[in-house]
Amino acid sequence: MNNTQMILTAKKTKNNLLDGYLKFQLNQQTTAVLSMKHTQEAVIFPIEAVTSMPNMPACILGLMNWRSRIIWAIDLPRLLNLEALDHRLWQYNAIVIKVESLLLGLVVQEIKGTTKFMPDDIRSPVGQVASSLVPYLRGCVVQQEETLLVLDAQAIVDSSILRNE
Repeated sequence: MNNTQMILTAKKTKNNLLDGYLKFQLNQQTTAVLSMKHTQEAVIFPIEAVTSMPNMPACILGLMNWRSRIIWAIDLPRLLNLEALDHRLWQYNAIVIKVESLLLGLVVQEIKGTTKFMPDDIRSPVGQVASSLVPYLRGCVVQQEETLLVLDAQAIVDSSILRNE
C-alpha cells in the first residue's frame, strides 16, 4: 500500500467514526446541534399550522400535524431559558425528534445543516455556559472558532416543564 492509499484509508476510517449532527441557531448568539440518531426531519411550516392549547407552559407552542401524526411544537430556546422565538414570524423551523416512541417538534430560529465530529471532541459544558443549560447538554464542541452546544434529546424529552411536574 502506498502513502496515498494509506492516507485515503485513514480518512475513510476517521469519517466512519464521526457522529452526525443537525446544526441550528437557537437565537442570534447560540448555535447548537442534535444527534442525527434522534432527528427524524427538519421541517418549515406556517405558524397557523400550530394549534395553541390553553393552560400550557409558555415554551409549548401547541399541537402540529407531522406526517399524519399530532405532535407537540416546543419553543426550544424558551424551554432552555434563552430568549424566546420572535412571535412575529410567518413560519417556524422545526426539528422533529424521536426519543423511544415519543415525537416532539423543536422549533428553533434557523436550521443550518449538518456537521460531524468525533465523540471525544465533546467537552464539559460546566463553566462554559449558563448553569440552567447544563442539564440539557451532553457538552460543547469548538468547531471552526465557534462553540456548539451539544443538546441531549433524552434530557429535553425528560424536562420537568414538558412532563408537567
